Amino acid sequence: MAMVDSFIKAPSTHRIPLEYTHEEDALRIFGFWIFLATDLLLFASLFATYSVLYRHVGHGPGPLQIFDVTGFSAETFILLTSSFTCGLSTYSMHRGQKGWMMAWMAVTILLGISFISFELTEFVGDVAQGATLQTSAFLSAFFTLVGTHGAHVSLGIGWMTLIFIQLAVHGLTATTARKAFIVSLYWHFLDVVWIFIFTIVYLLGEMS
Repeated sequence: MAMVDSFIKAPSTHRIPLEYTHEEDALRIFGFWIFLATDLLLFASLFATYSVLYRHVGHGPGPLQIFDVTGFSAETFILLTSSFTCGLSTYSMHRGQKGWMMAWMAVTILLGISFISFELTEFVGDVAQGATLQTSAFLSAFFTLVGTHGAHVSLGIGWMTLIFIQLAVHGLTATTARKAFIVSLYWHFLDVVWIFIFTIVYLLGEMS
């Protein structure tokens, strides 16, 4: 707590974010940026595979038959809103407002759960129409790409929940600030990936 107070009261010209106050924490944040670069390569590969296969529908349904405009529009709105609330959580953290930080984090978690619920509903509806992973190359690429993103979001929800508990138990320290900052980077990264999924998979699928 003393560290937080010193962070808040320090002259503005000498302020550094709480998560960067220890060299080890700064190195871990840098290491996470490298991890995100490798994850970016993973999604780039999945996007490239989808771009090659999305016209190979075989005897199965195509994008126009399975994509639900209302559903993927709601998913997009929810996830982008969660990115905004995640940013508010980080902003509150930098102001030393643990209560607001945790409140915005809780909202972000709930929005993430809502997003996953919509996505699972979409997948269940697709399978009910006979659109499974084995039906066509297009559906294999679609489920792999969107499902991988959904798995990342699910991991982010669990991860953020654990940090929320640590904040409640240990308070806002340099360590919990570093963990919260890293998970916020992860969450924003997933939002950027979703924008590409929304554009390349859903919008182009509706226009094809």
